[in-house]
Amino acid sequence: MSDWSVESWRSRPALHQPEYADAEAVGTAVAKLRSFPPLVTSWEIERLKGELAEAQQGRRFILQGGDCAESLADCTPDVITNKLKILLQMSLVLVQGARKPITRIGRFAGQYAKPRSSATETRPGPDGRDLTLPSYCGDLINSIEFTPEARRPNPHLMVRCYQHAALTLNFIRSLIDAGFADLHHPEYWELAFCDNAALHEEYHAMVLRLSDSVRFMETIAGQPIDDLTRVEFFTSHEGLHLLYESAGTRNVPRREGYYNLTTHLPWIGDRCRAIDGAHVEFFRGIRNPIGVKLGTSATPDELLALIDRLNPANEPGRLVLIHRMGLASVQRCLPPLLEAVNRNDRRVLWVCDPMHGNTKAANGSGSHPGRKTRDFADILGELDASFDLHAKAGTYLGGVHFELTGDHVTECTGGARGLSEADLAANYRTMCDPRLNYEQSLEMSFLIARRLASA
Repeated sequence: MSDWSVESWRSRPALHQPEYADAEAVGTAVAKLRSFPPLVTSWEIERLKGELAEAQQGRRFILQGGDCAESLADCTPDVITNKLKILLQMSLVLVQGARKPITRIGRFAGQYAKPRSSATETRPGPDGRDLTLPSYCGDLINSIEFTPEARRPNPHLMVRCYQHAALTLNFIRSLIDAGFADLHHPEYWELAFCDNAALHEEYHAMVLRLSDSVRFMETIAGQPIDDLTRVEFFTSHEGLHLLYESAGTRNVPRREGYYNLTTHLPWIGDRCRAIDGAHVEFFRGIRNPIGVKLGTSATPDELLALIDRLNPANEPGRLVLIHRMGLASVQRCLPPLLEAVNRNDRRVLWVCDPMHGNTKAANGSGSHPGRKTRDFADILGELDASFDLHAKAGTYLGGVHFELTGDHVTECTGGARGLSEADLAANYRTMCDPRLNYEQSLEMSFLIARRLASA
């Protein structure tokens, strides 16, 4: 790594980076970020790497989920608590099905930037004529209001997002330390808006079985099982904005190398994984476990070269490959990648993101034609196909990656409630991409658990 530095990415092509007008303001913001205390610690990062290595071996399962793009306005107790509740409930269901430990990784405390397929957006302006402005790229870069001032990239937002990430993490850690995630008391995780009676009853029956099992184990042991009183959470986000990521990357005393201390698990998006690009250059030098999203354009040769670039030592727990092919393409695109990695004995953790490849535009029903949505059946179909393809290839699908919320939104169609495109307008609130709502997320966890239980 003698040819790598925290700034060496600057010599490579950097995609999806904001163009700031005020270089002095950028320098001030970056200097401020470098002066802040870190958001996470190196020992937390190393602990996660160990758990990911266990998942690679089939001894653990990964649940990764959260918002498509966090909003600064949603840094509130209720929103944060609801995110924790749905991830806790889903993980409890998966524990029952998988009969193995579940690692919970939230898409929070940093998921503030999003790549966009178009750099600009056109809407009718105040005078009725079309107005073209920069696309909204997340609160880390600009604001969602459709005005020239709001859409102008603002470097101070890097400081604001870091501060809000710190507030989010502080609240999460306080909740966990206070016993919010205590497996003895899953009733703390109840959400009020589960109207699906069958789903609600199934969850409560499962909680009762688990509670009985815990009491039985503690009776046999003759003492409480302390490991059940505190459940760990790790954070993740797409490491898109390289100024932000590099400003939070530091050398840690008594450890070799550099850690990105803005998050435990940063990932490279499918659009930014070019082997000669700035993102791969930055990511290859940090000591965190890292993820890479793989879409339909990924080829076996490209993937093997990327793995060797990012994990030349073939270190366990270092590399998470998150495939996001879509139901229509997964049967064709995934098997060659599985075969190449398996044949060349590369140590990776395979995770399925069944959300991004299944995004589509609503066909015109309802009050907002053309609005982005995803269908529950397509999401589940890609997951089922992925489990089958991994089983056939002799590989292990060790986790799932969802865009979801603990709120009662109407952004994805289908599920037990049978939401249609006409229902989307009822509570469509996402900043970018459609998310599974609370009921859909819980239902999905039961379906995955049944699949794991039958494996």
